[in-house]
Amino acid sequence: MKNGNKTVILKSSAIWGFIVVELIFFSVAGSFLSLSDKAFMDLNNMLLLFKQSAPIGIIAMGMTVIMINGNIDLSVGATFALAAIVLLDSLTWPIFAGIGDWVIPISWALALLTGVVVGALNGLIVWKTGVDAFIVTLGSMLGYRGLVFMYHGEQPTSHLNWTLVDFAEAHFLGIDTATWFLLLVTLVMWIVMRHTVHGRNAYAIGDNREAAVNAGIRVGPHMMINFMIIGFLAALSAVVFYSESGSVNPNDGELYELWTITAVVLGGTKLTGGAGSIISTFGGVLAIQLMRKGLVFLGAGTETVNLAIGLILIAVLFLDKQLNIKGKEALRI
Repeated sequence: MKNGNKTVILKSSAIWGFIVVELIFFSVAGSFLSLSDKAFMDLNNMLLLFKQSAPIGIIAMGMTVIMINGNIDLSVGATFALAAIVLLDSLTWPIFAGIGDWVIPISWALALLTGVVVGALNGLIVWKTGVDAFIVTLGSMLGYRGLVFMYHGEQPTSHLNWTLVDFAEAHFLGIDTATWFLLLVTLVMWIVMRHTVHGRNAYAIGDNREAAVNAGIRVGPHMMINFMIIGFLAALSAVVFYSESGSVNPNDGELYELWTITAVVLGGTKLTGGAGSIISTFGGVLAIQLMRKGLVFLGAGTETVNLAIGLILIAVLFLDKQLNIKGKEALRI
């Protein structure tokens, strides 16, 4: 087997090995250190883990596409909060009075449209100005968060619709609604990236943008579509989460961009673009949630959880760099 192929396999399989190590460690350590009577790998505990992974996981699938494309989106947390406010507030708009629960699909559509519009705006600016996506989305992160605060100031936006709650808390085949959405989004994005021209173009552009242009790929419109996809998924994450919660605070979604980028990088996607995997990102999402849940299971505080995940991310980036160096050396031989 060639060294390049070994590097790809190692990077794609490492996250699943890490998950196995996490499960073993927290199961064993939990039997001695946890104050809970339940085992860490209790079925209900694992199902809850998947549900809690859904908000970050849904967004992370879009972030994977963006990063494979050679870009990044720092505005997903603000988009998440903005879409949530549109969702909950539109449920009470006078224009929809008297139509009963038919307002729900309308509010969903408005929230999802919000995500698509702000994503399109990000992509259009990156495309037409040539400014790096990091700078553009850093600015839009502040701008969209400003819109969130302008909407209701520092007051939460709340509206609990019991039909929505029943939908969000429903279980099918023992799996809750949020988990089904995460699994469906993962499947759809995997198909897009593995079996469509758009997916192949994303890898080509991220690997070598100049060569992609010479090959006739319309890079600008392609990138804009990807920003619309991640905007849509950030809004979908909000729709899934706040259908059950019913209340959004202006600061909700803060640091989501960091958590999603961490999950994507843990899954092996290169920060420089051109390489990555939807399925491995799914593993990265689970690995983060396992770490958070496992450390809390052992009695650790939030600061310990953040420190541990930060150190792991640094280690993964270092390993990624070393693998890339070895891969390049192998190509010269």
